[in-house]
Amino acid sequence: MNEKWFAWIFAIGLFAILLSACREDNFYDGGNAMVTTSLDTLTFDTVFTEIGTTTKFFKIYNQEDATIIIDQIALADPSGIFRLNVDGTPSQEVNNIQIAAKDSIYVFVEATIDPNLPLEVSPYIIEDLVNISIDEKTNSVLLQAWGQDANYITGPGSVSQINLLTCNLQERVWDDPKPYIIYGTLFIDSCTLILPPGTKVYVHGGVAINDQFGVYTSGLLYFLPNARILSQGTPEEPVTILSDRLEEEYEDIKGQWFGIYLDRSRENRFEHTTISQSLTGVRVDSAASASFYACEISHTAAPGIVGSHADIYAENTLIHNSGTANVGIDHGGNYEFNNCTFVNYNNQDEAIQLANFTCYDQGCGLFDDNPLKATFRNCLILGNENDEIALADWNPEDPTDFNYKFENCFVQVDELLDNEFYADFFNHCTDCLNNPPKDTMFLNMDEYDFRLDTFSKAIDAGRNLPFVIGDLLGNPRDDGSYDIGCYEFKL
Repeated sequence: MNEKWFAWIFAIGLFAILLSACREDNFYDGGNAMVTTSLDTLTFDTVFTEIGTTTKFFKIYNQEDATIIIDQIALADPSGIFRLNVDGTPSQEVNNIQIAAKDSIYVFVEATIDPNLPLEVSPYIIEDLVNISIDEKTNSVLLQAWGQDANYITGPGSVSQINLLTCNLQERVWDDPKPYIIYGTLFIDSCTLILPPGTKVYVHGGVAINDQFGVYTSGLLYFLPNARILSQGTPEEPVTILSDRLEEEYEDIKGQWFGIYLDRSRENRFEHTTISQSLTGVRVDSAASASFYACEISHTAAPGIVGSHADIYAENTLIHNSGTANVGIDHGGNYEFNNCTFVNYNNQDEAIQLANFTCYDQGCGLFDDNPLKATFRNCLILGNENDEIALADWNPEDPTDFNYKFENCFVQVDELLDNEFYADFFNHCTDCLNNPPKDTMFLNMDEYDFRLDTFSKAIDAGRNLPFVIGDLLGNPRDDGSYDIGCYEFKL
């Protein structure tokens, strides 16, 4: 064989080897190909004060011993602020992407934020998903970005994230004019959190999964025993604690965040504070104490105020549009409500629920009791049920641990009076009116305007409480002719 022929055969062989090296014939042919991502949440945590763009990335790993083909990598909302570049291909949707065995690809994500856009276009927290579809199965990576200039109380991670605020038994004042955005669960320990007049707190909630808590609604402000909150709103500058979804269609949506939990936390005080759109408004638990002055708690999926073996004082406070009771009390404690309005339509629970025990199992075979003392003065208690007050005494034959009284209140009770243990209800409800006419009670209940109508029976029907100086709006009370409820009638 001459040298020229040998060279020709060698060239052909070399070409075949190179060709086989460039061709990948070993494709994964099983179902449910295993891919993982370098993270489950990609957070753009830069706070923009002007239009800005930033880029981050994550990796997709092929865990198989053969090449896989990802059917599609795409944004859930291709018209949003995020843009993709998948392994060098810029597109909001990329199809048929190959990843070699035990290899990975990069997915670059770019976000352009304009914080000057209105909130309905660029809310405080912007979210989207990168969906990775393979073999009829979809994995997702959550994208988060801050859309407005604000104080973000958060860190890397998803709504399952738990953060801690502590200040060594000192005070922390949230006095920045920009709003405070809480993302995830915030535990406050060894700290007095002060919210000055006009403070706006927006909470981002959602379904979260945590090893300790399981599946729960995130967006929780949890005050531990050595912490407390002082919310110092005024009639002119109330403090607001709401969902971060400020679009009009979310205004009446309940349960968007968990709520405020006071766990053995003492001397908490809420003044002219609006709390709305949460699962529970404020839960006061395990010998905790709280006072509410001229507050409004509304659109909660559960009670606006929950008390369990607690001390609660409320004055000129309005609770409405609750998913269950307006006020739910169990395991006893000490409670006083003066000139409050409880409006409990659109559900089948009583507005006020009082119990001096708590159950630890479904049938209440295991329970604990604690004395109850509850007083309601000049309160409006209305709803769409015949009974808007529920009483539950663990031992009604000995009522010494179940002390309740209503004075100059408008109430709704019917079947409660058929119970032999509560047939004497009106011995505990002095100068009360049962089932008052509701059609002329409020100015416009459909618009949540619970000020008294001109023909309201609540006008001048209350007793004089000199320690209740004004009403929910800061209007002075008329000496000797107090109105019932949180509003004093004004022409």
